[in-house]
Amino acid sequence: MFNTSFSIKPKKLAEEMNHSKSIEWLKKKAKQIKAAIYTSLIIKENNSFFNRGVFITPNEQIHFYDKRKCFSLVKEDLFFQAGKKETIVNYLGWNINLQICYDLRFPINVLNYIDKNKQAKYDVLLYVANWPEKRIEHWKKLLIARAIENQCFVIGVNRTGIDGNQINYCGNSMAIDANGEEMFPLSSKEKVIIVTLKRNNLEELRKNLPFIKDQ
Repeated sequence: MFNTSFSIKPKKLAEEMNHSKSIEWLKKKAKQIKAAIYTSLIIKENNSFFNRGVFITPNEQIHFYDKRKCFSLVKEDLFFQAGKKETIVNYLGWNINLQICYDLRFPINVLNYIDKNKQAKYDVLLYVANWPEKRIEHWKKLLIARAIENQCFVIGVNRTGIDGNQINYCGNSMAIDANGEEMFPLSSKEKVIIVTLKRNNLEELRKNLPFIKDQ
């Protein structure tokens, strides 16, 4: 059973984009550490609530993505407006497709392909998530599948700890290369992990195994 207090959380926790203390803090943090930050938060806009991913660069540029698949199992679809389109951010020469949690279960929304300029639509799938421990095997297998079928790097960042509904989250954040190989050991602990993505490796694999060209 899920705590019925979930229904009041959007109204209680939502912020407006132009008056968000969370976004202002993220902008300062990105500038301080000289790195882009991606996370999600509840945003109120035109009397609707969105689970909105925000990608913030060190120069305080903001890109956002509204989660397209609401998690009906906890009645998220009753309180949040679903997003309508994907968001691909070009950062440091990488095209990054922004995703949130439950989106992971819907491969058709992130179908990669080679465009008329002979370039892949994106290079990295980036997920932030509250993925519970009891379905963590789904998380791991689906992340690997997304990497293989789209010939891209996949980064999935999952929370740890116990939420207000006493649901446990065990981390298992992952980075996976385009061949489906895990790039660091799994961990259930909160930690900072640095991973290097190598473009040469990605381009070589796409050249030798031109699967997404055939989409």
